[in-house]
Amino acid sequence: MLNRRWLDKELTVFLSLWLLGVLSPTCSEEVLTNHWYVELHEGGEDNAIKVAKRTGFSYVSPVLGSNTEFHFIHHAVPHARLKRSIYHNRQLKNHPLVKTALQQTGFLRSKRGFKPLPNIPVSEIKLQDPDINSILNQHKDGKLPTDPLFPKEWFLKNVGQSGGIAGLDLNVESAWEMGYTGKGVTTAIMDDGIDYLHEDLRNNYNAKASYDFSSNDPYPYPRYTDTWFNSHGTRCAGEVAAARDNDVCGVGVAYDSRVAGLRMLDQPFMTDLIEANAMGHMPNDIDIYSASWGPTDDGKTVDGPRNMTMRAIVNGVNEGRGKKGSIYVWASGDGGADDDCNCDGYAASMWTISINSATNDGQTAGYDESCSSTLASTFSNGKSTLRDAGVATTDLYNNCTTTHSGTSAAAPEAAGVFALALEANPNLTWRDVQHLTVLTSKRNRLFDPYLRHHWQFNGAGLEFNHLFGYGVLDAGGMVDLARKWKPLPERFHCTAGSVIKKLSFGTNDPIRLEIPTDACRGSKNEINYLEHVQAFITLKSSFRGNVVIHLTSPMNTTSMILSQRPNDDDFKNGFTRWPFMTSHSWAENPKGTWVLEMTMVSGKGSSYDTGTFFEWTLVVHGTKSEIYQNQDGDTDKHGKLYNIKRRHADYRFK
Repeated sequence: MLNRRWLDKELTVFLSLWLLGVLSPTCSEEVLTNHWYVELHEGGEDNAIKVAKRTGFSYVSPVLGSNTEFHFIHHAVPHARLKRSIYHNRQLKNHPLVKTALQQTGFLRSKRGFKPLPNIPVSEIKLQDPDINSILNQHKDGKLPTDPLFPKEWFLKNVGQSGGIAGLDLNVESAWEMGYTGKGVTTAIMDDGIDYLHEDLRNNYNAKASYDFSSNDPYPYPRYTDTWFNSHGTRCAGEVAAARDNDVCGVGVAYDSRVAGLRMLDQPFMTDLIEANAMGHMPNDIDIYSASWGPTDDGKTVDGPRNMTMRAIVNGVNEGRGKKGSIYVWASGDGGADDDCNCDGYAASMWTISINSATNDGQTAGYDESCSSTLASTFSNGKSTLRDAGVATTDLYNNCTTTHSGTSAAAPEAAGVFALALEANPNLTWRDVQHLTVLTSKRNRLFDPYLRHHWQFNGAGLEFNHLFGYGVLDAGGMVDLARKWKPLPERFHCTAGSVIKKLSFGTNDPIRLEIPTDACRGSKNEINYLEHVQAFITLKSSFRGNVVIHLTSPMNTTSMILSQRPNDDDFKNGFTRWPFMTSHSWAENPKGTWVLEMTMVSGKGSSYDTGTFFEWTLVVHGTKSEIYQNQDGDTDKHGKLYNIKRRHADYRFK
């Protein structure tokens, strides 16, 4: 369970570091919305409604269930403007019950993977896969789902269809054979709505846990557009919980689980209040929150959650699911090799599980971002020159599709696997799910076709890859380990040290910094076994996208915590205490000297770019006690980790 002292006392320090970074806007002009955050001296919903009515506002809802903080909207104010409405702010602040009133900034959030697969000439389409008959035969025997699109769901059972590699899938069949199908688990799809009338979803739809934060009503049905742009959430929902054996579309990873719709993306600008209320919605009814969106994937945006949203996430991991912690699953991003998901404060958060994607033949997709915070991978689409290369799932208005793609498709698959694990062991905490992900994900046949990122072992003997994290999720392995999983030791965090000085660096002229640490030895926060590592960094440069940063642990594991982003031409903002995160040193001992190397690489900009370093603070998170001492019934002190990993590698390829 989570250490309450850590949350209550020390989290304030961490959040101050985080928020000073993410609240530095990267856009030149601030956009203001017609939404307001209002805090009252005297609480109560009745008081909030009275204040709203008296000042000309409309009452929306409490903020994160608070008795004193509320969300107001003013319908006479434009949805977006460039100046704060002084008059309306004054109207609120002059009311004797109002303590604070803050007009909400608007910002952009983009759906991951809304990129139609290319049109392939008929002459190039492969009309029949030679291996498909093996799936069809099993259909007839009743061993596998009979849904019409199941043979095309190669991410569930890959027999080589659409040019894939047989066996490269989520291994859900093993979990299903053990009797786990997601019963009793609810996943919230935070997106543009869900077609909850769809025949493949309606029986698994959790209406009680659903809400429309765009229209402020309990019916998160997608808004119609000619382009079907708002099909995104419906497609993601089908991947998790499409029903089995009903002759409609395909089948979900956790086909007996339930999905809730949290409609919040379909509006001109996002606000902190809308994000926060979505991520904190009914945390004891929703187990998993799946997000296939984030800051714009343009290769130059540096952005993340604001104040209220961070409060919602922290409250979720602290209080959600009966204090076991809400599970937040995040798509790593579709910015491709020119972007880095460590510049996405959602995917790079230690409280979310960042999921990247792979194709059906084991490669990274061309749109995949890479970063050291990615924990694992699932699948997005196959080879575009073959028929049904995308992910088969539900679509708007009772339709089906085989063209869903992007890391949008990857995150819901992971949510489905986690739903299977939660059914196997409902007592799993948010940390348990991350540990199970690390220990049971597989290298399988995943590889980088460009040979830039190789598989390597960290100091604790865990194999990882900068693109794929710890490998592709294995539902069978995760469920098997989950059902006998025992509670983890208490988690702490330790500020390991800081370097605060002004240093210059430039193109091919790096700087090297060191922080020796005892990881708070002898204190209540002592850490001997790592989980997450954060480097809060402040710098500016003449071309931010050419800054590359590596962090090396005392056990000699090097993480690239920032890669080159050639489209990021920022020369003003830089990074302000930005929390770069790595999961690559998982289970290592943090004691010793940490090394930060920072340089400007050649690229766009001038022939010689310069940078100025100001601050680096190292924060390590983990346990004092041996991290896997209770797992698997193993008493060999030095062999626990290896034995756990080895036993659960038997489900599929190592």
